[in-house]
Amino acid sequence: MTKLNSHTCDCIVIGGGAAGMMSAVCASQGGASVILIEHTARLGSKILQTGNGKCNFTNLHMQADCYQNGNPDFVMQVLNTFPVQDTLEFFENAGIYHKDRNGYVYPHSETAASLQSALRYEVEQSGVTVFTEQSVLSVEKKDGSFYVTTDTDSFCGHACILATGSKAAPKTGSDGSGYTLARKFGHHIIKPLPALVQLTSDNPLCKAMSGVRSTGTVTVFADGNSVASDTGEIQYTDYGISGIPVFQVSRYAVKAADSKRIVTAVVDMLPDFEAETLITQSIKRMYQHNTQDIVTFFSGLLNKKLVQAVAKSCGYPAGTTMDALGKKGIAKMITAFKDFSFDITGSRSFDAAQICQGGVSLEEVDSQFMQSLLCPGLFFAGELLDVDGKCGGYNLQWAWSSGHLAGTSAAQYCISQKGTHYDSN
Repeated sequence: MTKLNSHTCDCIVIGGGAAGMMSAVCASQGGASVILIEHTARLGSKILQTGNGKCNFTNLHMQADCYQNGNPDFVMQVLNTFPVQDTLEFFENAGIYHKDRNGYVYPHSETAASLQSALRYEVEQSGVTVFTEQSVLSVEKKDGSFYVTTDTDSFCGHACILATGSKAAPKTGSDGSGYTLARKFGHHIIKPLPALVQLTSDNPLCKAMSGVRSTGTVTVFADGNSVASDTGEIQYTDYGISGIPVFQVSRYAVKAADSKRIVTAVVDMLPDFEAETLITQSIKRMYQHNTQDIVTFFSGLLNKKLVQAVAKSCGYPAGTTMDALGKKGIAKMITAFKDFSFDITGSRSFDAAQICQGGVSLEEVDSQFMQSLLCPGLFFAGELLDVDGKCGGYNLQWAWSSGHLAGTSAAQYCISQKGTHYDSN
């Protein structure tokens, strides 16, 4: 049997994403010797995907309803320990100046790589020892110390921070392995499901609408009851619907579908118009353009592909003239524009999801320290927990705040344990 390389420190951080790096930096700055273990080749890979590569890393409008879970007080308590202003100051000290777009905050360079590099540099400068391409096989606690084993190395420390991420975007390293590690310490895992993800539909008109981007309001219904709604640019695809407003409501649709509820997404393609006003105006205009075909007539309102799809759903061939359509047909078309339904079959996979809903139950974590209530010295940070935020920098702010608190608390814990077991110095 190959002998493993052995390493000792105060605090072991598992996971080199946003939350893990912040945890490691803060634990080190708090006086602990820190080892950071990441199973991919580079730290912070997922950061590069945020904000379409521009990295929307926080938001100036931070409220409890920007996050979804059963315990909003928990989330706000953690966020308030390291609020947005502290985040901006931290990154400015690291050389990342920011720009604000209606509350959405980006690096002034508008490149995610700049923030990733700055954070990796902070890890290095803080004296954290980093091990990459190391897959954790086991974590256990014996005689007051944590023992972590990988393929080639073993690690021992007073404290352990799990910041392994969720199952979303597994190509960046988020493979869900942290759930297994947390379970071994008795923690319950709320079923992880995709969130901030595209929704799939078996509507036969999806392919006809594919490629169109248009402002609209999407409302999700579960068993006929409205559960979420959002407005913005909707992207119509061959498999269903996408875009920011779809991402914002997707968690509700996915959760309802997973519970075997009947899920429908209703799109108002003309949210800036009242149906009655449009009907009146269109009937008036019809008399002047009675020979015009239905698609051309409505193309000043909507993309022709959407008009064709809606016309087909209403039973009207694309070549139907306005004279043949008539008043009732106009009312039917505009009603369909304002109330177009997609039967939702589910969502794209974890590969396409930006984040997950579900994770380590907050009921078993102390919000004052991010410490396990079941195992002293075990801390959590980031997306591994049952916290999911809206699009707009909210999930990265959760990573910064929870990582800061976990790292700071772990360092304090290590100091309190000095001399009780081994001394890493």
